[in-house]
Order: sequence, then structure tokens, then C-alpha cells
Amino acid sequence: MYWYRTVADFAPGKFIKRFLPRGLFGRSLIIIVAPMVLLQGVVTYVFFERDLDATTRRLARDVAADCALLVTLEDSTPALERDAVRALTARQLRYRLTFHDGATLPPTPPPSSTIDVALDDIIANRVGPNRHFSTGRIGEDFDIKVETHDGVLEIVAPRDRVTVLGPDIFILWMVGTALILLAIAILFLRNQVRPIERLARAAENFGKGRPVPGFKPYGATEVRRAAQAFLTMRERIERHVSQRTEMLAGVSHDLKTPLTRMKLALAMMGSDKDVTGLRGDIAEMERMLDEYLAFARGEGGEESENTDLGELVRDTAAAAAKARPSRDVDVTGPEHLMLSVKRAALRRCLTNLVDNALKHGRKVNVTLSRDDRFAEIAVEDDGPGIPEARREEAFRAFHRLDEGRNLQSGGTGLGLAIARDIARAHGGDVVLDRSALGGLKAAIRLPV
Repeated sequence: MYWYRTVADFAPGKFIKRFLPRGLFGRSLIIIVAPMVLLQGVVTYVFFERDLDATTRRLARDVAADCALLVTLEDSTPALERDAVRALTARQLRYRLTFHDGATLPPTPPPSSTIDVALDDIIANRVGPNRHFSTGRIGEDFDIKVETHDGVLEIVAPRDRVTVLGPDIFILWMVGTALILLAIAILFLRNQVRPIERLARAAENFGKGRPVPGFKPYGATEVRRAAQAFLTMRERIERHVSQRTEMLAGVSHDLKTPLTRMKLALAMMGSDKDVTGLRGDIAEMERMLDEYLAFARGEGGEESENTDLGELVRDTAAAAAKARPSRDVDVTGPEHLMLSVKRAALRRCLTNLVDNALKHGRKVNVTLSRDDRFAEIAVEDDGPGIPEARREEAFRAFHRLDEGRNLQSGGTGLGLAIARDIARAHGGDVVLDRSALGGLKAAIRLPV
């Protein structure tokens, strides 16, 4: 199995995927640019390897035929008439002709360029294998020297007679048009991707419990439909949370009314053992109602605001330590760390975790830190901890652990449930792990 996974990790598809852009804009741009580049590559290959080569050979064939004709005229024309013949052919064919009387041609190295190779091959076929010749360049023109029976005939042919002029212009036109099309594609794609990016940011902010001011659907029809669906979903969620909170607030109010009457009735009684017990039960019922309402309220109607987490952590830890002076609470981390959160809700979340730690340990460390993705508030204690297999079970609402560490001892079983609910309303989470002190580590992770 390990070998199979290792080979799969090096599959060509996964290897290529590492270098592909992850964003919609980059991928859409590749979809447009890749076919255009491929098409231009094919066209360039066809032009240079097929059309340009064929055209060059046709032109070289014509020049080679002219050279063969001029050599034939040199060999067959009397010496007194050759100057006149050369002048006539130079005017008609646009060649510059020079005759080197009694000269011979030394061995010449093979040509290097494609055009020179083609020209040599065709001239060799035209003038015959027993006649020496050489090709070269004079500036942009082609210099062709062919041996005759009494010397060497030098023929200077203009470049446009041998090869196609300005193939670089073709490349320039292709690159220029490609850049223009690329600029148009980038502008068009940016305008199409921008509404999707705004929708993603709005959904992300809403998931973190932050306001989404001024967001409205725009862009392509499909993007408008998605944005409108998001707005409808947000309204339904907010309405559901508001209705749940209002309902449970009403229930809490209705229940507290008879409890208040009972407290007043007990206040008129004496202070015997039974009355004291009833007073404790009523106080416990009121506290339970408050916790139920806090759990049902969740994020409530509180708006996010820019908050100094360093100050919030220190104040919360100090308040919890003051309630239990026999415990030791240490706070470490930056003095100031600004983040947009729901201040009251996050304070309640942190208070629950610190109270649980103080309830089951004598030493508590609260650490604030931040990286590129998350701000983390870790609460560690030296208590008995929770077995790894039962850590998720501790987050269940109205649930108490039966053995080991009882995180909600004497409570309603909502401390960790409320903390996780608040953290998730900010787009984060609460996770449990083993503490360096030997007990439990509860970390609030909030996206930055």
C-alpha cells in the first residue's frame, strides 16, 4: 500500500497540477492562452518548416537555372562577345556579373544555413557534378562563383531572388496580435472574475460572523443568481437565529417570573435548613436558565468590532483568577493583537474555558499567538485531562463525562458546547489536546 501511494504521488497529473494556478482567473486565462499559443506554434512551424522552405527552394531553383544558363553562355560565347552578353543578362536578371579570367576555386567548407544548403544542392544538380562552385554572402546578397572552361564567373544575386524577404515581420505580427488578444482576455476575465471574488469574500465574512455591508449581486447571470441565493440564505439564517433567541428569551422570562415569586416567598420565611436548600435550588435553576439562554443565543445579535485580543485575554484571565485566588493563572503572548470579533461572545467563550481549567487544575497557562491564518488562544491546565477518544464527546450539549475529568462538574453540560458554538460563529473552532502541563489544552482558533 505504501509503494502504491508513493507511485501515485508522482503521477504526471499530480506533478503538473502543482504548477497550475489555483485561482479561477489564472485557470481561465490558461484556457484562453494555451490554445492560442498552440495554434501560433503550429502556424509558425508550418510557415518556417513547410511553406518558407518550399518557397526558398523554388526561388533557389530559379537562381540555379540562371547560373547554369550563364555558365553555358560563358562556355559557348566567343570571347569578344561575352561582355555584351554579360551586360544584357545582368540588366534582365538583376545580377552583378564579374568574370575572373584564369582563376580557379579552392575547396570551400560546407554551408551552415538552411538557405545556403538548399542553394548548393540545387546548383550542384544544375551545373553538374564535375564543375566546381561555391556560395557565400556579400552583405545581404548571395555570392555565387562557378568555374568555366577558362576562369571563374562570379554572380551576385539580390537576396529577394533567393529567399523570402522579412520572415521576421511575420513573427512580429503574430506576437503583436497575441499580446493584444492577451490584454483583451485579461481585461475581460478580470471583469468576470471580480463578482465571484466579491461573493467569496462576502460568504467568508458572513461565516466569520462579520458584517457584509454594501454587497449586492452583479456580473454574469449565473453569478447574480449565486449572489442572490447567498443573500436569501443569509436572511433565512439571521431570521432563524433571531426567532430562536426571542423564543428562548421569552421562555426564560416566563420561567423567571414564578422563580422570583418563590424567592420572595422564601425570603419571608425563616432560615432553617429546608429553606436554605430551597434557596440554593432556585439559584441553581436561575443559573441553568441563564446558561440555556446563552447557548441558544449563540452569536446573538452582537456585531463584530475591531478588538484587542491581548487586552481581552488578560482581563478575562484576571477576572477568573480573582474568583479563585488559590489558583495560579499565567498569561503569555503579545500585548496587542487586533482582530474583528464579537467581543462579549468571545469573552464568554474564553471565560468558560478558563473556568473549566481552574475547576480541575491548580495551575493554568493562557497563551495568545498568531500566524498567517489563525489567531489562537490556548488554555492549559495541570488537571487530570480527558482521554483522546472522549474529547469530542465533551462538546456534546447537556452531556457530562461519567469518569475521569468532569468538565462541567456541577453545571449543565454546556460550557464547552457554548465555547465551540461561539468560536464556530466566528469561522473558527475550539479543539482539545494534551497540555504541556500534563492536563488538558483547549485552544480557540479564529481566522484572521
